[in-house]
Amino acid sequence: MTDPALERWRLVLGEPARSSLGALGEAAAGRDAALDWLYGRDEELDRRDVRRGGSGPSLLTTVDWLNEITRLFPRETVERLERDAVERYEIHDVVTDPQVLARVEPSATLLRAVLRTKHLMNPEVLRLARRIVETVVRQLMERMATDVRQSFSGARARRPSRFRQARNFDVRRTIRANLAHWRPDERRLHVRTPHFFSRTRRHLDRWQVILLVDQSGSMVGSVIHAAVTAACLWGLPGVRTHLVAFDTEVVDLTADVDDPVELLLKVQLGGGTDIARAVTYGAQLIENPRRAIVALITDFYEGGSEAQLVRTVKQLVEQGTHVLGLAALDEEANPAYDRAMAQRLADVGAGVGAMTPGELAAFVAERVGR
Repeated sequence: MTDPALERWRLVLGEPARSSLGALGEAAAGRDAALDWLYGRDEELDRRDVRRGGSGPSLLTTVDWLNEITRLFPRETVERLERDAVERYEIHDVVTDPQVLARVEPSATLLRAVLRTKHLMNPEVLRLARRIVETVVRQLMERMATDVRQSFSGARARRPSRFRQARNFDVRRTIRANLAHWRPDERRLHVRTPHFFSRTRRHLDRWQVILLVDQSGSMVGSVIHAAVTAACLWGLPGVRTHLVAFDTEVVDLTADVDDPVELLLKVQLGGGTDIARAVTYGAQLIENPRRAIVALITDFYEGGSEAQLVRTVKQLVEQGTHVLGLAALDEEANPAYDRAMAQRLADVGAGVGAMTPGELAAFVAERVGR
């Protein structure tokens, strides 16, 4: 088979398409075997007689399969296959087998899998898994720290500045001031007098940021980003950061905020959810209500008292505390949540939505800078 389009269809459809599309070449046959090792487990596809591989059981181990997909597919495809293996088919040995962990490339998908399965790991495996946690957290820290700190570097004021820096260039004022130098024949504006913003120094003092993070299994992405966000906020002048994880119990992890790797390894995903209990605990941490931000990161599926949750949030808002209800805190900010409960909290004054970590940092910085 030489036609790439036909080969792709043959890989999608599997063995049932052999009679009409022909046999695969050596490299494509390897891809077919690797795909079938994973997607051949899908009962729905099997009933439809699609993506079924050749005869006989596969002899590939998980280690073999990882080696094969790394050799046969581009990086983006490998990450997708690994994600489906651990999230769709729950192939736990991808992150609990020492041989696999020694070979696997750290990624956000594997970090989520480690957090979900670390209770299955013996000390040796957990030591290897820690490499994944450390690598991905470091990557997230490097990516997010700049955005967080820029949010706190100062706001641009509308008064002019004598200090000429590209990041403070005032485009609109410069254009207005130089319109007399427009050359129609050249279709060009000659700038003789550039203008710049000044930056006002933020007055950062006595603000608390309290992150309450639902550690149910569906919130694992938000737990990771909340831990890294808290670490980025930690130590900023005038900001005191708290991080509290909850299910039916409440665990204050503030002492570990400066070490997000250790913090994530202490998180226990799963269990029920008592949001009201967590918000009540967070309310007790507040020192100055008008200088506090409570970010409740949850899917809003309340297993505790809904009435108490709404009542406590209302009391926080009425005393002047900024309350955010975030259905997602991650780089994609794609929420799945109980809309009815979220609406009830919005009705009593909470800001409800989804944010990226950078957007949360900007929100915090805007309030702190007032």
